[in-house]
Amino acid sequence: MDSVHGSQAPQGGETSQNSSEATKPVVSQKKTAPKAANDKNANFMASLSAEEYTYKRPKYGDIVSGVVVRAAPHEVLVDIGTKSEAIIASKEVEELAREGKRPQVGDEILAFVLKSEDQEGLTVLSVARAQEERDWRDAEVSQKADAIIEAQVAGYNKGGLIVRVGKIRGFVPASQLEIASRGRGERDLTEADLAAQTGKKLKLKIIEIDRARNRLILSERAAMREVRRDAKARLLEEIQDGDVRTGTVTSVADFGVFVDLGGLDGLIHVSELSWSKIGHPKEIVKPGDTVQVQVLGIDRNKNRIALSMKRLAPEPWTTIEDRYAVGQLVSGTITKLASFGAFARVDDGIEGLIHVSELSDKRINHPKEVVKEGEVYQLRVIKIDSAKRRLGLSLKRVNDQDYSEYDQQDAEEWDEQADGAPQELDAAETKTE
Repeated sequence: MDSVHGSQAPQGGETSQNSSEATKPVVSQKKTAPKAANDKNANFMASLSAEEYTYKRPKYGDIVSGVVVRAAPHEVLVDIGTKSEAIIASKEVEELAREGKRPQVGDEILAFVLKSEDQEGLTVLSVARAQEERDWRDAEVSQKADAIIEAQVAGYNKGGLIVRVGKIRGFVPASQLEIASRGRGERDLTEADLAAQTGKKLKLKIIEIDRARNRLILSERAAMREVRRDAKARLLEEIQDGDVRTGTVTSVADFGVFVDLGGLDGLIHVSELSWSKIGHPKEIVKPGDTVQVQVLGIDRNKNRIALSMKRLAPEPWTTIEDRYAVGQLVSGTITKLASFGAFARVDDGIEGLIHVSELSDKRINHPKEVVKEGEVYQLRVIKIDSAKRRLGLSLKRVNDQDYSEYDQQDAEEWDEQADGAPQELDAAETKTE
């Protein structure tokens, strides 16, 4: 037992010694291994931190560009230069497909970031919102620059017109429309007025932007004020006496007609509307009519332009002998009555005299016994004198084939009476008033 025990003792001691020796390097390894691992981990974490520091994930509202790398029926993936691909919102892919605008592989697109990261770690994009965002930014630039833009009318409601400014839905209140002030006065617009503007392109200025409420308000009147101001300056610099211009009637007054020549209104005095006598300018034109006019005079200091319509047509008396002949039957409207006869208009600017003796075979005291102002009668031409602007007419000879009884002495007497007609007629009108 002792020998065995004695023999075992050294083994135990050896084992103990070996263990002691064996444990030394183990202890040494336990001390050095964690240090190396820690260094490695530290370097790895440092590299991650550097990468995270340099990489910025797109955030909501960013506008990014990319290339389509996958275009499935319900999924479009876009490489926007980040660690993972981005995806276009599925609803928008369907909408683009319906419109025939679904992106194809290789297409370069601009997109709006809707979500920085979805459940799968993908950035969610919107192509439509990118354009809308760009339009909002452009609108803000236009407003700050007080610039004039052009937009098409897409529809209307009772308050005004709906216009499209790119992808943005804008609104032009009725009070800010040019048609509300035509005719030199404010007026309420009807539904028909607004409906008639649909599809038209308008020049507009942005007067209010509220992104939070998706609100874009525009004004046509503000834009047109500037357009007219610039056009007026150009017009006054270019226009000359004698020019023939095309304009639009803006208003009609008792004394004449205002015509927009493209930035500035000119005036056609009532006496320059027609060669014939007229009761009121509204008999000739109405607001909105397009007319040709001749420039009679320009006052650049007062921004006034005098115009004429009648000067563009030949003075009627210069061509009367080409258009009428003695013995011819004509239709005439009675315009004035005098004690010596009745005046009848047979053409624009041409009035003839029916002497009292040529009204009836019977003796009469006054023309009103036979004819009335405003009534139309068939008459026979019995004298033409273009130099004196005289046209002799007869009512009683309409059915006669022979008018040789017409006496030159009578004609001279009638001319003298006709020369006094203006004074007699003026007196009659004064008495009537």
